[in-house]
Amino acid sequence: MAQKYPIEKVRDIGIIAHIDAGKTTVSERVLFYTGVSHKIGEVHDGTTVMDWMEQERERGITITAAATTCFWTPSYAKGDKAFEHRINLIDTPGHIDFTVEVKRSLRVLDGAVVVFDGVSGVEPQSETNWHYADDYGVPRLCFINKLDRMGASFENSLQSIKDRLNPNAIPIQLPIGIEAGFEGLVDLLRMKAYYFEGNNGETIVEKDIPENLKESAAKHHEALVEKIVEQDDDLMHKYLEKHEITLAELKKALRKGVLSLKIIPVLTGTALKNKGTQLMLDAVVDYLPSPIDLPPTKGTNPNTGAEEFRKPDDNEPFVALAFKVAADPFVGALTFFRVYSGTLKKGTYVLNSTKDSQERIGRIIRLHANHREEIDEISAGEIGGLVGLKDTSTGDTLCDPEHPLVLERIDFPEPVISARVEPKTKADQEKMGMALRRLAEEDPTFRVSGDPDTGDTIIAGMGELHLDVLVDRMRREFAVDAKMGRPQVAYKETIKGSAEAEGKYIKQSGGRGQYGHVRLKIETQERGAGFEFVNAIKGGAIPNEFIPAVEKGVIEAATRGVVAGYQLVDLKVTLYDGSYHDVDSSEAAFKIAASMGFQEGVRNSKPILLEPVMKIQVIAPADFLGDITGDISSKRGRIEAMNDRFNTKVIDAQVPLSEMFGYATTLRSITQGRGNFTMEFDHYDEVPNSVAQQIIEGKKK
Repeated sequence: MAQKYPIEKVRDIGIIAHIDAGKTTVSERVLFYTGVSHKIGEVHDGTTVMDWMEQERERGITITAAATTCFWTPSYAKGDKAFEHRINLIDTPGHIDFTVEVKRSLRVLDGAVVVFDGVSGVEPQSETNWHYADDYGVPRLCFINKLDRMGASFENSLQSIKDRLNPNAIPIQLPIGIEAGFEGLVDLLRMKAYYFEGNNGETIVEKDIPENLKESAAKHHEALVEKIVEQDDDLMHKYLEKHEITLAELKKALRKGVLSLKIIPVLTGTALKNKGTQLMLDAVVDYLPSPIDLPPTKGTNPNTGAEEFRKPDDNEPFVALAFKVAADPFVGALTFFRVYSGTLKKGTYVLNSTKDSQERIGRIIRLHANHREEIDEISAGEIGGLVGLKDTSTGDTLCDPEHPLVLERIDFPEPVISARVEPKTKADQEKMGMALRRLAEEDPTFRVSGDPDTGDTIIAGMGELHLDVLVDRMRREFAVDAKMGRPQVAYKETIKGSAEAEGKYIKQSGGRGQYGHVRLKIETQERGAGFEFVNAIKGGAIPNEFIPAVEKGVIEAATRGVVAGYQLVDLKVTLYDGSYHDVDSSEAAFKIAASMGFQEGVRNSKPILLEPVMKIQVIAPADFLGDITGDISSKRGRIEAMNDRFNTKVIDAQVPLSEMFGYATTLRSITQGRGNFTMEFDHYDEVPNSVAQQIIEGKKK
């Protein structure tokens, strides 16, 4: 059995960033220096360990979060195994279409390294991922990468982190040289310079700080020490009385500041040129939390509804969260999970408390990106994989059947784009259904539905690339040849007003009749509030057993709006009165009455169409600024900000998704191939009348 590490020497961390900031390159260097891989994998050669799917290697991007386990002895410990730590590392995607992977990874991680491009600084997806990390309260380090690139600037990147993400970001390293002259780093705590020698920069050489940097380093050191001593009253006292503060005291207080999210250390380097990654790993061990540094995990007892807590301890009852299900070509369904407390042994039974079903634990696997090691048990604080679970999906809680607990689920964004998909041959038809079901189990932002009018299969996801990759995976992993239609925007409907409505369903025929009668009040809710049903029946005007049927009727009717048949959102329906018949009333009658009343109410409440609005960032040479802004305005876009970034203009804007199809080609032709853009979902907004008419007519056709 593999060596067991004490829980305080375990780090569960993720590497997150905007697309192309160099996350996977950083991860590959981590694997090399920790001895997991003996050759450095490169994204541009398609030889990476963490990006192991064919589509990832072809496109040079990360699509799924890959998990791996590695071991690190800090460089200052000079190879002393007593200092060795286990690091469970997840490399997450940067492309917005795969944002679900970042969100679910952050839910189960204790710490994160946020990688930034030294030329671009903070980019749109860095902001989105940062906010996810804020939502889950994840302590983090920043790593400003690619300082060897033309146009790189440590100061500008640092300033963009402070301005746009968090003013508590503070450097604990400075670069020695920049661009082609980037040579090494200054450690601002130790006040020493470090250079990386050998073929792959594996030999770290400590020297004195170069003369030209001494003044700047002293100034930054002073600012860092001031920030650190604020975390500890005794240190503050020592500092004010000008007593010597040791390195160990500074590191301890800095760790305290990082764990409480009051300090975000900023490190730097260039992963591609093998400079800085080892010192970043040292910082992971020194400053990011182990599972016991975090508060106990909170959950709800499904039997009593009471809140309960579990400490990260092997002796507590077992509880874990399944954060990802992957269709693995070798073992079938592979469920990634994080153990919060207790121990899980092979061959035992656990309770899936989310679905109230039992699961048998057949095989437990420790993950190393694309190969795996079987183990007999797994303990608190660990991340692993389970093979062959029957009924467990993303966000489900697995726990000890004697001590049931449900952990907080993960909320995922709704899909914004859909397309018809049809198999090329009859033989593909059956296989396609199974493939789509497997892919939907794996990815909570991917939905499959049927169009009731045409019988077509509709797939929906987060963007064109997302759907492209999924159709490509159907072909490669499930041998299903399918054609995808033109992507369509996922419009929604809502109401601007409120109304009261009556739904009456009476049918008399020979024998028993049908009778259902409801009075509903329909009101608008603020954008994003969702759909709410309230039962306000008093005095038994409608018997309790018919209320669920009324709710069901309303919910089903809300799937097809009255403007153009899109789903209705952000409204509140109150059932406040009605009547029933002792003999003729039935659940079916009340369901139909509710549906009729609801549709009438919606028609009288000023129904409107909503469309997804995207946040886009365009980066292009200044010469093309006028053409780009003119084009954005012609797409009903609103320009939010314009900034300069090293010879280029950065335009932030909001544009409806329906106007963005084929934008990559348009931008290339406007900028002679020199512009690029990123896009992510921002919010739903009302569609202007003239455009709404076209959508309604198009839908009727």
